[in-house]
Amino acid sequence: MASIRERNRELIIQAASEIFANRGYAATKTVDIASLAGLPKANVYYYFKTKENLYRSVLESVIEPLLQAYVPFYEHTDPAAALEQYIRAKIRISQQHPHASKVFASEIMHGAPHLPEDISLQMMEHTRQSSALIQSWIDQGLMAEVDPQHLLFTIWASTQTYADFDWQITQITGKEKMEQEDYDAAAELIVQLVLKGCEVRSPVTTD
Repeated sequence: MASIRERNRELIIQAASEIFANRGYAATKTVDIASLAGLPKANVYYYFKTKENLYRSVLESVIEPLLQAYVPFYEHTDPAAALEQYIRAKIRISQQHPHASKVFASEIMHGAPHLPEDISLQMMEHTRQSSALIQSWIDQGLMAEVDPQHLLFTIWASTQTYADFDWQITQITGKEKMEQEDYDAAAELIVQLVLKGCEVRSPVTTD
């Protein structure tokens, strides 16, 4: 069971994620975060000291899942399995961390001024390794000759859409909010487009 400290920190991070996503860093006021979290303003400073520290905590709340999403590349020699699991993980992040995902996207679009250097380096390294693995599958004849980096960029864009443009999606679909079936359908379509479009094949196994 979570302690009061852990519960309060999580409430503040969730509230901050929503307000930072809607207003941006500069326009966000600590008092509004506290109000949305249902806690005194003093609690925000008690747990995070500064608005910048809180903002970084919001970024870190989504960065850990983003880093974990790369795990299938290292666990599978089958490109079909690795790419499918990676895509589904990215969709889950947009579903489960929609506000923090928007904050992260905005941070990147503004040149990542608040992104800690060690985290930036980790993300760059995971991207480099994943690109190298995709290239190795291409060299083995398990995929069409596509640019590995641009393939990753395409996956990022198509999955991030379900966090960044959720308002537009609900307007078009006529739903008050996206449901589980919508995220499942999105993941299924993106998986099909990538696997079929890149002519991904599983390696032949011998008994």
